Amino acid sequence: MKRLPRLAFVFLLALVYRQLQAPPPKIPGTPGGPPVTSPRIRLKDGRHLAYHESGVPREQARYRIIFMHGFDSCRYDVLRVSPELARELGIYLLSFDRPGYGESDPHPARTEKSVALDIEQLADALELGPRFYLTGFSMGGEIMWSCLKYIPHRLSGVAILGPVGNFWWSGFPANVTLDAWNVQLAQDKWAVGVAHHAPWLTYWWNAQKLFPASSVIAFNPAIMSRADMALIPAFAYRTHTHQVRQQGEYESLHRDMMVGFGKWSWSPLELEDPFPGGEGKVHLWHGAEDLIVPVGMSRYIAQSLPWVRYHELPTAGHLFPMAEGMADVIVKSLLLGDD
Repeated sequence: MKRLPRLAFVFLLALVYRQLQAPPPKIPGTPGGPPVTSPRIRLKDGRHLAYHESGVPREQARYRIIFMHGFDSCRYDVLRVSPELARELGIYLLSFDRPGYGESDPHPARTEKSVALDIEQLADALELGPRFYLTGFSMGGEIMWSCLKYIPHRLSGVAILGPVGNFWWSGFPANVTLDAWNVQLAQDKWAVGVAHHAPWLTYWWNAQKLFPASSVIAFNPAIMSRADMALIPAFAYRTHTHQVRQQGEYESLHRDMMVGFGKWSWSPLELEDPFPGGEGKVHLWHGAEDLIVPVGMSRYIAQSLPWVRYHELPTAGHLFPMAEGMADVIVKSLLLGDD
């Protein structure tokens, strides 16, 4: 009888531990996992990256652009550059599933640096040459800063679109991060805080039903600006939505949050001009009415880094790259320097 309380305590701990553990990922191409339907490359560590090509054929291209998709997206959510502009300028677009999304293998040790190195290996595997252009949106936009830090020697230019900001990056004045923090819904403050301070709780926090978790994961319309709501019909083309989370929400969405809002050892404010000779440009775009990724941190970065060309769209929300003709404007600015 004396052992019963101890056994009950151990049993309770086991139950709690089980609740905190995410289910194993459903890895593409393995028994029980989704099928592999796209071309993939094999990285040095054995992982695979699935990719998608659009625009003109790679061998005929004058400009080669790698696009990095955002949160809860995949390789097919690429900038919709018009076929006319792609042919006129000779644009080749390469997009890929970030680890754990779509058909790219998960990467449990993923960091903000590892994704930049994945891009470099992808470019080499597809023989894109010594330099290429990059553009990234939302969470993919945040990783553009990592590319500027770790592989600047491979870049011809970069377009950063509505990038997620990490509220714990050093160098930002308290009022800037506080203002950005307070734009979020209360439930998102909790979800982001958990991802940063207690990443081991991220799966449970977003899977439990006791109280609201991430509003972005749940598609809460409260985070959509008026401009964003007008663009929702543009998502009718997304017949691939089922692929995005097919490996499990932990390996895609939750790990994305843990990396994006995790403990970085550096800040974008510490970066130096990657193109001191003027051989390339860094463009930063943000919608002033963005309710998903507050604009304040992008404004401050642009003010602090004079080599960043800043484009603030006064009436746009987070989804501005999907607006009719906007992809062409962004790409022409990146490749031709048009403002």
